[in-house]
Amino acid sequence: MNSRVLLTISAVVALGAAILAVAREEQLPDPLEAGWEGESVCELLHEDESLRVLECTFPPGVGHERHYHDKHFGYVLVGGRMQITDAEGTRVAEFPDGLTWNSDGVEWHEVVNVGDTISRYLIVEPK
Repeated sequence: MNSRVLLTISAVVALGAAILAVAREEQLPDPLEAGWEGESVCELLHEDESLRVLECTFPPGVGHERHYHDKHFGYVLVGGRMQITDAEGTRVAEFPDGLTWNSDGVEWHEVVNVGDTISRYLIVEPK
């Protein structure tokens, strides 16, 4: 293939990815917008031109409706037992205090605290 055809294909693929990203964001809430049964579960702790920090709190039986995540860092302030549903299915996982993770983003998931104690998380999103 010549470079002009490759450039055109690359442009179409990039445009398609951008359209899908916008469509996803229009259909699902981000973690701050998502709640549980009409109630907010995340609080905005800080936002500036470079990052946004959320604290999300889940009492027993409370979850986070289906939502997406852009790239983020997560930190478990107070661990617990969470049921997670995503494209791979439903599973239950234990999250110990102090657990950290980096994510390139999550197309969608929803969680429910199926444990006996309140669970709290920090989500740090670069802009």
